Amino acid sequence: MESCADINARTIDGWIAAGWEWGRPISHDCFERAREGEWDVRLTPTKAVPHDWFGVLSGKRVLGLASGGAQQMPIFAALGAVCTVLDYSTRQLESERAFAAREGYPIEIVRADMSRPLPFRDGSFDLIFHPVSNCYVEDVRSIWRECARVLVPGGRLLAGLDNGMNFLVDEAQERIVNSLPFNPLRDPAQMEQLRRADGGVQFSHTLDEQLGGQLEAGFRLLSLYEDSNGAGRLHELGIPCFFATLCEKSI
Repeated sequence: MESCADINARTIDGWIAAGWEWGRPISHDCFERAREGEWDVRLTPTKAVPHDWFGVLSGKRVLGLASGGAQQMPIFAALGAVCTVLDYSTRQLESERAFAAREGYPIEIVRADMSRPLPFRDGSFDLIFHPVSNCYVEDVRSIWRECARVLVPGGRLLAGLDNGMNFLVDEAQERIVNSLPFNPLRDPAQMEQLRRADGGVQFSHTLDEQLGGQLEAGFRLLSLYEDSNGAGRLHELGIPCFFATLCEKSI
């Protein structure tokens, strides 16, 4: 029987083959501009992450957690970071490998499932960059604990998160059709919705799990911002569906 990770890896590979926005690598020109100090990256659909969330990236050991696709890691490499990327999509990792080879920088590429213990020693990284992706994992608290473990004291976690709003509404975003939590492993009708939409296996999460889970894992919340889908009815109504958090591991 396929695991959720296997289903989602296969689904995401299919989205990339169809031209998925989050599977298209940056351009060579974008990489060169980053080397000159002109850059932005996103944790959520539309808003750029404030540069002061990163501090000086040169020399920092950065983990891109579920961050394959050669959109963010090339930027960090261009800024002098020592980069590792973990993802379970083979296509996302192929993009990282090909881009790094073309531009001539080193990167450690790890194919793994972030819902399981991360394959790194304690204190391996100074910063973790984690774009919206834990909606594909049922238990997010274990992710925060593992992030805390592999970060050095004072290390930073930058995470993009969903607030559950997209799970409530129909495809046209006009009617509320689901209750929360959205958990297809407990509700066959929700699993059928995802199957019809080619949505893999996705889960909603509460603020208790997202923010509370980060605090329980030993992080200190430094900043956050909200973001929209960037298009569609919820966006037009000004309803945020995502947020990003900056946390620091307690010393």
